[in-house]
Amino acid sequence: MHNPFQAGETKKYFHKVQATDTATFNSGEVHPVYATFALARDAEWSGRLFVLEMKDEDEEGIGTGIDIRHLSPALVGEEVCFIATLVEVNKNEVITDFEAKCGTRIIANGRQWQKIVKKQKLETLFENLLQK
Repeated sequence: MHNPFQAGETKKYFHKVQATDTATFNSGEVHPVYATFALARDAEWSGRLFVLEMKDEDEEGIGTGIDIRHLSPALVGEEVCFIATLVEVNKNEVITDFEAKCGTRIIANGRQWQKIVKKQKLETLFENLLQK
């Protein structure tokens, strides 16, 4: 793992809300807007943009936590801009804050955590879980 970044640097990710991103559960669609769980997925991706440039070839990132405040809806067809800001790198843990906006309207914000670990370590962990 290497870290070419300084705290405060940002990455942007744009996502156009699709019908598959709406708040839909086993009982059907609840609201025809960007679901919190889909928003969390894309927020994690925005932080992963740092991880992709930090991990070595024999390493992988794995999400370890996300804190999200969903403040406003986004409609299907709207483009959401995620701005991930690097907060801290503590050994192999990468911490980013994010803000998600539709135009100037903030629809969500929060923090997410990922760790960079050896691929072999992850494979062993997953194999051990399958054997239980």
